[in-house]
Amino acid sequence: MKNKLLLIVIALIIISANVKAQKEANNWYFGNGAGLDFTSGSPVSVGGGQVFTTEGSASVSDGAGNLLFYTDGITVWNANHIAMPNGTGLTGNGSSTQSAMIVRKPGSANLYYVFTTDASGGPFNYSIVDMTLAGGLGDVTIKNSTLHPNSSERSAAVRMPNGTDFWIIGHESNGNNFFAYQLTAAGLNSVPVISSIGVLQRSEEHTSE
Repeated sequence: MKNKLLLIVIALIIISANVKAQKEANNWYFGNGAGLDFTSGSPVSVGGGQVFTTEGSASVSDGAGNLLFYTDGITVWNANHIAMPNGTGLTGNGSSTQSAMIVRKPGSANLYYVFTTDASGGPFNYSIVDMTLAGGLGDVTIKNSTLHPNSSERSAAVRMPNGTDFWIIGHESNGNNFFAYQLTAAGLNSVPVISSIGVLQRSEEHTSE
């Protein structure tokens, strides 16, 4: 059974690698104020970004390639590079490998989940951004809701074979458990699929920034 579950996860990752959103990844903000625009087909450096982090960040654009918002897992900035209302104090971490991950809610053009990982061993949380608010610039309407109580610093969103829904996947710290939550048009299924496979995941070590 464990081998079967592992094969399913690998197959889903392969499927997701071939299903890419149209221009939703056109704008990247990361590092120390760095920004890249891929609209022309080649990366062009852009300014204005507010991210200053040593590790994970995430950005999302609309289907036409227009920047919607970006985050370092702690603050969510809108397309004008201003922190969204209720968009500060998210539970990512400046020293988390994947502090933030953005996934649009299936069936919605305006609701986005922002998944955050703290330092290893912290909770795997989510917040929700509604792009219909603040004149189309977006607000954070739900913040720091815990999906899983114990997580490493890494996560993945894998599109399901129906081409619409997602598996939200992470790994517990100090164990060998993968957890996978279904994200559909109905929202997040709060009951995960737990797969106890692979090697023991040790907590990452951190130094003070």
